Amino acid sequence: MVALTGRPDGPPLVPPGRAATVAAKLADRFAAVTGVQVDGAQILAERAAFTGHRRRGAMAAGGACRLLPTADGWAAVSCARPDDPALLGALVGEGVGSDPWPALTRWLREHTGAELAQRAELLSIAAAPVTPVTPVALITPMTSITPMALVDPLTLVAPAAPVVRHGLTRPLAGRLVADFSALWAGPLCAHLLGLAGARVVKVETPDRPDGARSGNAAFYRLLHAGHRSVTLDPRTSGGRAEMAALVRAADIVIESSRPRALARFGLDAEAAAATGTTWVSITAYGRASDRVGFGDDVAAGAGLVARDADGLPVFVGDAIADPLTGLTAAAAAACAPAGGALLDIAMSHVVAATLDPARPDPASSAKPSLAARRDGDGWLVEGAGRAVPVAPPRRVSRARH
Repeated sequence: MVALTGRPDGPPLVPPGRAATVAAKLADRFAAVTGVQVDGAQILAERAAFTGHRRRGAMAAGGACRLLPTADGWAAVSCARPDDPALLGALVGEGVGSDPWPALTRWLREHTGAELAQRAELLSIAAAPVTPVTPVALITPMTSITPMALVDPLTLVAPAAPVVRHGLTRPLAGRLVADFSALWAGPLCAHLLGLAGARVVKVETPDRPDGARSGNAAFYRLLHAGHRSVTLDPRTSGGRAEMAALVRAADIVIESSRPRALARFGLDAEAAAATGTTWVSITAYGRASDRVGFGDDVAAGAGLVARDADGLPVFVGDAIADPLTGLTAAAAAACAPAGGALLDIAMSHVVAATLDPARPDPASSAKPSLAARRDGDGWLVEGAGRAVPVAPPRRVSRARH
């Protein structure tokens, strides 16, 4: 993660917070329940090992998101989907063609982060002001569901959070997982559950295949190897019936859609959880929000940014909210009670839980982040009385349990 943080022509920077530590603890929690060992900290930067992404400062490692100044601070704006240039043109009120960045940059300098957030929500644009860090609940329980348990996989590193203990978890081996998610966070959760012996069925629709299919093929195969893949059309009665049958049969459902979208498919998360299903709902800002977001803009919006030598914000890692959320979701699903649960996992909350609100706020502080120093062909970071090498992103093969 450090290797992916900083300006391309400058040293790697040490991000604020405890993202790598949290990821390692989540992996330990998952291993304790399933017996599957993974390197949580390494997973945070794993995609870059496949794609070759490197640190790019105020441009995200993947190139689709940028940090731009607003009238009252900074904001992260993504332009990753084919329709995004037109949507960003609607946001600024002018035609932008295929390159929205010049017009957007001008507009943001004259408008506040709050104005951006309001317009972005109305237009379903992935954008957020870089906001102060505040304490949040990592996983929100849907209280209408009984029996229900709030599973907090960060208990080991967030002792102030409420702790709910139970002994009703079920082994994952042989359990059926219906994965309706896409991109990185949800598929990573499904991948980890599959390593623990679950049977995973990946579901796509004809008009909305997983966007990750057009990305790095080897990384896609890593996340989906051994999974069955089906395409179901919710616009037809037969497709809806097949979806409903799969959900009824599933022990765990993973999805990353807003509730209203699921309703159009005829799927009811609350009803499924009430009948014993573990329903993992992964969204940018929670099921109650209509805001959309991707890993880079969500992380920066939650306050996870580093500062260069001039005190200017730069992105941390590569879409870091995605792998953090995938690890969180897998740990939560593995610890879920046998009686059913609806886990409302907001990516923004997951990121914020790795930041310490008692410390100086990285979103508002202009203090530069700790920089690595050059050591031959590599970099070293000084900490705790010793120098630690900055590890580049690397691929790790993983075998099914």
